Amino acid sequence: IVTVTAEVMDSKICSLMLLDPKTKELAIKATQSISREYIDKDPLKLGEGIAGRVAVENKPEVVYNISEDKDYRYPDIAKKEGLVSLLCVPLHFKGKVVGTLTTYTSRPHHFSEYETHILQTVADQAAIVIENYRLVVESKVIKEELESRKAVERAKGILMNEQNLSEEEAFKRIQKFAMNNRKSMKEVADAIVLSHEMKKDHARDHEDE
Repeated sequence: IVTVTAEVMDSKICSLMLLDPKTKELAIKATQSISREYIDKDPLKLGEGIAGRVAVENKPEVVYNISEDKDYRYPDIAKKEGLVSLLCVPLHFKGKVVGTLTTYTSRPHHFSEYETHILQTVADQAAIVIENYRLVVESKVIKEELESRKAVERAKGILMNEQNLSEEEAFKRIQKFAMNNRKSMKEVADAIVLSHEMKKDHARDHEDE
């Protein structure tokens, strides 16, 4: 996204920042810049700096000369990288701002309404892709957590029946074994269930004989 956008907008640097819903901070997630100083910039809180203000006000902002804007947070980096003008637009998804997309030029530039429209269109499409991917990841995490919980519950039941343990004792035994062997609770639970099923199969085989 940022590489193509930089080429289309004839930018020195293009960067995409995403909003962390927990910390309420904007952090750089993608840029075609190879400058470590630029890439490692500190996150911005909502309302802080130009990108933070764009995220709060939910509208594009143009700065003709970064060095003269008191709200720009990284003047030293801008000077070192030769950044002069910027255009920053919000990333929208279902009525919410989820980040910002910023393009910088290496010379003074008055961004036109057409350029603003182009960058906003790119940002809107990027927001859809990013948030859909995030939803897929979150759904996968939730599914894995549910599967893990089901496996642990089943393993607890087996230990309670086979070793006459309380529910709390069974849980602590699974937890302790997982910690001591650097395994996940689900891995230990799956092993207990598998062992139980193998014992049942073995017992049935003997009955058939």
